[in-house]
Amino acid sequence: MNLPDRVTEPREEAPKARDLAGLDAAVSRCYACPRLVDWREEVGRVRRRSFAADDYWARAVPGFGPADASLLLVGLAPAAHGGNRTGRMFTGDRSGDVLVAALHELGLASQPTSVSRDDGLRLHGVRFTAPVHCAPPDNRPTTGERDTCRPWLMRELALLRPTVRAVVALGAFGWQAVLPVLDASGWIVPRPRPVFGHGARAVLEPAGEGRALTLFGCYHVSQQNTFTGRLTPAMLREVLAAAWASAGGG
Repeated sequence: MNLPDRVTEPREEAPKARDLAGLDAAVSRCYACPRLVDWREEVGRVRRRSFAADDYWARAVPGFGPADASLLLVGLAPAAHGGNRTGRMFTGDRSGDVLVAALHELGLASQPTSVSRDDGLRLHGVRFTAPVHCAPPDNRPTTGERDTCRPWLMRELALLRPTVRAVVALGAFGWQAVLPVLDASGWIVPRPRPVFGHGARAVLEPAGEGRALTLFGCYHVSQQNTFTGRLTPAMLREVLAAAWASAGGG
């Protein structure tokens, strides 16, 4: 990738995206956070032994899903050997396995697995995204990295505004990151601000024209949560089903 193609100022480049395809392409060229760039590329060079033969994506990972999605799922950041390896959100790791299996059971994914970018997976009315588009060391992005990445999420919500009716924040980080973005994108965040919790729900009325949006909280589909039973498949399906119904689904 040539240096002129690299995006280093998301706040300048994100508003230029005319559609989600253009936004996704710009995200994949982002080099704005030196620490994250160094880490994602190091992971791609060193690789996990079980993926030694894989050609790692090792770039910023764009959102995934249809441009007319009515339900948006907001995670934390790509996994080092999941999205950072495959180039697609919630793909190639156990978190993706759990999430996509739940979506498939609800009729919102074409298949129960998410293995690679070319595995044929299609999401129906649902889109994946994250407040931070690069895999962070120890799965812990800094607040500065989150804020640098924020313009991508703001533009994504602006482009989805005609159709999006519900958002599920997977984890407290996603909840806290998406609230100011929703506030800046034309929805009124209640005061005091809603507190994250599994099953939490907040209705955000439009600041002007448009329709209300409902924000749902769900424990993140991390191995720490799913392996310990803090988040069970039934708990996940319950939140996703409620969010899909709120978004106008069946």
